Order: sequence, then structure tokens, then C-alpha cells
Amino acid sequence: MFTLLVLALLINLGLWQNDRALEKEQRLARIEQLSNKNALTLAQVLEQSPDEINDLPIRLNGEFVDEKQFLLDNQTNSGQLGYRVYQVLEVDDKAILVNLGWVLGSISRQELPDIKPIVGSYQLKGHVRLIEAGILLMEQKFNKNQWPLRVQQIELEKFSQVIDVQLLPFVVYLDKTDKVGYKKNWQPIVMPPEKHRAYAFQWFSLGVAWLMLMIGALIKFSKNENQA
Repeated sequence: MFTLLVLALLINLGLWQNDRALEKEQRLARIEQLSNKNALTLAQVLEQSPDEINDLPIRLNGEFVDEKQFLLDNQTNSGQLGYRVYQVLEVDDKAILVNLGWVLGSISRQELPDIKPIVGSYQLKGHVRLIEAGILLMEQKFNKNQWPLRVQQIELEKFSQVIDVQLLPFVVYLDKTDKVGYKKNWQPIVMPPEKHRAYAFQWFSLGVAWLMLMIGALIKFSKNENQA
């Protein structure tokens, strides 16, 4: 029973990694298809189904909210540790969180990067990104009077409470060619399908190795029983 349970777990882990690889391949194909389409307005994006808006190209004409910046911690670039800078953009009566890019952090954890909030009206182009919830070891607590805010994860509902304005349920990542903001080094998919398949192969291999080990142990046990 124990052998079968472990084997089932290893096989399921391999199948899960394989499913993730398929999801990534489908998303990459969709991104490639969308890259040939004209950018949509915010109104056009909001007309789409929530399940269909991820990765859509978008163009915005709005005004940045002064000082309302969030610094996403533990973001690397070429081995250097820094932050991703997010700022609120108002478009008509809507508020959107915009990813402005990466900035270098300080050696001291007590010192935040010296960046100035972007102010004024801008015409921007980017892509819609739905935020995947990660694992937080500790609940984030914010001080409304201290800007910019250092955060461990993007939580749009909590951010909305902090700024007293309801943010739209997605983030806009600016195009790498857009001159507004900082270093734009993001990738739509962090772990490629090939890596997921490699992990799947490892889990399946472990499953085979575990099964062979248990069969060998069973044969040895049976021989010892017969000799006794």
C-alpha cells in the first residue's frame, strides 16, 4: 500500500508538470498571436470576458497618481537584487496599477531606492497581466503614510484599501519600447515549457526507480522467507 501511494504521488507530480508545460505552450502561442493585433483601449479590454483578457495588448491615456508607488521586493536582474516599481494610473474614472520596470536595490534593507513618482498625463502601451497568487509566509501590513510602499506580493484588493480607490483586477506591464519608467526586463513566462517537461521526466524517473527498488526489496524479502 505504501509503495503504491508513493508511486501514485510521483506519477501525479510528473503529470502536473506536464500539464503546466502544455499550459505554457498554449500561452506562448496566444502571446505570439496577440502580438500581431492592434492594441485595445481600456473600454475594449473591459468588454472582454475576464478569462480572455490576460496578455491582451492595451493602450492607455491617463494620469499617474502622485506618490502612490509600490515596490515589489526580491526582484533580480543579471544577478542584482532590486525592485519592480508599480504606480497607479487613472484613466477616466478607473484606476489601474502599472508596472513601470525594475530598479536596483541598496545593500541595506532599510534603504529604499531613491526614485521620484512619475507625474502628469501619458499615452502608454503595454499588455494586460492577471496576477497569480503566490505563497506568503506572513500577512502584508501597510502604512498609508509611508510612500513608496515595499511589498512582497501584488495584492490588488489590499492595495485598493490602502489608496482608498478600487483598482481594476489586473496589472498593465508597459512595452519594453515605452520610454516611461525603468528597466523593462520582464518575461511573460518565467519558467519555459521545456523546464516543466524536464521536471516531469525527473518525477517519472523517480517513480520508475522507486517501483524497481520496492520490487527488488520484495524479491529479497521473499527469498529470505523461503530460506527461513
